[in-house]
Amino acid sequence: MGLPLPAGLEIVIGRRVPGTLYVAATPIGNLEDLAPRALRVLSSVACVACEDTRRTRKLLDRFGVRTTTLSCHKFNERERLDRVLAILLDGRDVALVSDGGTPGISDPGALLVRAALAQGVRVSPLPGASAPAALLSASGETSSRFLFEGFLPHRAGERRRRLRELRDFADPIVMFESPRRIRETLKDLGEILEHREIVLGRELTKIHETIVRGTPQQVLESLGERVLGEIALVVAAAGRRAAPRDAAAARVVEPWKESLERSGGDRREALKDCARRLGMKRAELYRLLAELGEAD
Repeated sequence: MGLPLPAGLEIVIGRRVPGTLYVAATPIGNLEDLAPRALRVLSSVACVACEDTRRTRKLLDRFGVRTTTLSCHKFNERERLDRVLAILLDGRDVALVSDGGTPGISDPGALLVRAALAQGVRVSPLPGASAPAALLSASGETSSRFLFEGFLPHRAGERRRRLRELRDFADPIVMFESPRRIRETLKDLGEILEHREIVLGRELTKIHETIVRGTPQQVLESLGERVLGEIALVVAAAGRRAAPRDAAAARVVEPWKESLERSGGDRREALKDCARRLGMKRAELYRLLAELGEAD
């Protein structure tokens, strides 16, 4: 008898052993969040299948990775299956990435993964950045369960209908929202989920990262005139009401003092700086500071 084969070694009679499809999480903002293992795999695979080749190339160039990229997004994912599967069935590895975060979670990728599995291709996850997990970890919610809702329906009637279905859900709810619809969504949350605390995260891990807590109305009032960037929301567990208004206002004090120090005591510049950092309108910030006796 011969020596036993190493664990995990596959022998396929009459054809080449397929490569591995790696499902790789990429940074949602700060490029330094790319995991070392993901970097090693991205450097060694035959091809990186990605949503936007320009965005992925920027990430790869940041780390000196010259691997070939292939666009594979929601509009052409089905058309790309044969090409990607041909690479895998030829025994070469492929990495699947999205523009940021984990493929298949509110991003394309599931179709390719299913097709690869159907062909007997090994699929291996490379975990890393995930906006829902990132915001939930900073929300203060300690529930061992939560619902990931993804994006709410775009149409107002369908969105409100879905929120009514979620009204009695007891655990935290994590969702994404577009800057174009965030105001309407917050208004709907205020009407339908009443006083449950909301945590809004904008541009997570980026330079202008903003995390705001309060009732839907308080969070709505904190938004600037132009809302830009990617947004995630955590709706607190049922029974968790937002902090009283004075407690919510108190959260601006430390950032205000930091901005005052940075501006050398120039209150006008400090107000502008603090409002930008908190993602608030200057008028709303000034009103909160006035309530706390910090405005003068």
